[in-house]
Amino acid sequence: MATPAQLEANRANAQLSTGPSSPEGKAKCSHNALKTGLTGRTILLPTDDVAAYQNLIALIEKKFQPESDEEKLLVQSIADTEWRLLRIPTLEAGIYALGRVELPGECAFEADPLARAAMIEALIFRTYRKDLNNLALQESRLNKQLEKHQAQLQILQDDRERLASPHRHAAMIAFNSARNKKEPFNAAEFGFEFSEEYLAARWEVFYADRKTVLLDFDRAWKAKMRATAA
Repeated sequence: MATPAQLEANRANAQLSTGPSSPEGKAKCSHNALKTGLTGRTILLPTDDVAAYQNLIALIEKKFQPESDEEKLLVQSIADTEWRLLRIPTLEAGIYALGRVELPGECAFEADPLARAAMIEALIFRTYRKDLNNLALQESRLNKQLEKHQAQLQILQDDRERLASPHRHAAMIAFNSARNKKEPFNAAEFGFEFSEEYLAARWEVFYADRKTVLLDFDRAWKAKMRATAA
C-alpha cells in the first residue's frame, strides 16, 4: 500500500506530466489515439490529417451502417483503402513538383516558354517513369481491393437482411391488421423498432403485387433513409 509521502509524490509528478507540448509530440499523440478500433492499427503517415481521416471513416460508416464485427472490419478496410487512394494524386503531383525543381536546367536551351514547359513535363515522366508506373499499379491494386471488400460487405449485409425479412413481414402484417381495427401497435414486440411510415409503405408495395421482392424494397428504403440523414 502506498504511503502518504508516495501518494503526495505521485500527485506532484502528475502535475508535471502535462503531455507533449511540441507540434510533433501532439501529432504523435493524436495518431496514437486512433489505435482504439477493432484492428488496433492506423495507416496514417506522420504528415496525414488525422481529423480528415476520422471524418472519412465517419462518412463510410454512415454510408454502410455496419452492425456485426465482421461488417465493421470490412468498413474499416474500405475506409483505409479509400484513404490510400486519395493519397495517390498527391504523391503524383509531388513527383512532378520535384521534377520541376530538379530538371528545368536540362531544357534551358529552349527559348519558347511553352515548348520548354512541355519538354520539362516529358522529361519528368521519362526520369520518374518507374515511380509513376508504380503509383498507377498501386492505384489499380487498391481499386481491386476496394471492390472486393465492398462485394464481401454486400454479401454479409444481404444475408443479414434476409434473416431480418421474416420479422419485418410479420410486423408489417400485424401493423396493417392493427391499423384496420384501429388498435395500438407495438413494433418492439417483434424484436425490431419499425416506423409506421416504413410499415405502411411496405404494405402498399406488398398489397399492390404479392410477387414483389420485399428484400429489394427494404434495401431501397434503407438507402433512402441514409440519403435523407446525410
